[in-house]
Amino acid sequence: MPASNDIYDSPTDMWWADDQPMSMIRTALNPVRLRYLQQALRQSGAGAAGKTVVDIGCGGGLFAEELARLGARVIGVDPSAPSLETARAHAGAAGLAVDYRLGSGERLPVRDASADIACCVDVLEHVNDVPNVLRETARVLKPGGLYLYDTINRTFLSRLVVIKLSQDFGPTAWAPRDLHNYSQFVRPAELASLLEASGLSNEGHAGIRPSAGPLRILRLLRQAKAGKITYAELGRRLEFGLANSTQISYIGHGVKDPPSAPA
Repeated sequence: MPASNDIYDSPTDMWWADDQPMSMIRTALNPVRLRYLQQALRQSGAGAAGKTVVDIGCGGGLFAEELARLGARVIGVDPSAPSLETARAHAGAAGLAVDYRLGSGERLPVRDASADIACCVDVLEHVNDVPNVLRETARVLKPGGLYLYDTINRTFLSRLVVIKLSQDFGPTAWAPRDLHNYSQFVRPAELASLLEASGLSNEGHAGIRPSAGPLRILRLLRQAKAGKITYAELGRRLEFGLANSTQISYIGHGVKDPPSAPA
């Protein structure tokens, strides 16, 4: 059975409330994503300000708002209407202008070659047709445009952490049993080949992992499950950062039709 995305159609605010598990994305993963993105942009001698950015699978707008605060013109695309309603309401309350559009990664409601940057974070492991999503991403990017992604590796360790501990084991599980499907996880070498086939160069990647050790992680998960700390606080205490190991999840970037090196 493929991963279920039904959770994203919840009528309640599952994205921004500190006591909801999705708030971990905001406190644990977004800081790492922003550091990586800004590092990749610096390598190209550019910044996000004034750029058009497409956030593919934007959900409730957690990363889209971070991009907007950098001064980018952000288009957030997601197939979940309830999530987009949450995103619009929160951006409006925060005074941020984000153009949210109903659509999917397989069919982006964005013009050809109109985006400087495309972001696809925590999404590829949820779609049924990764090659098509990558082709669509390449279509909407301008030549030389930057593609940022992160996803989950398909390893024994990712199965243990993401499936067994996070979904199946009662004392630590925080997600629905069918939120992730192990068969949809993508190995870095597989994704590199798919990027190249889609017209996107593979410019490198790094692992993402918590600084906290295994015993501390288990203790924090149980505290969050018991309501002793919020999930937002759990994300902060896990202290995620970039790492050499890609055994659980990884972040990387590519470029559409990169300019040829000077002769």
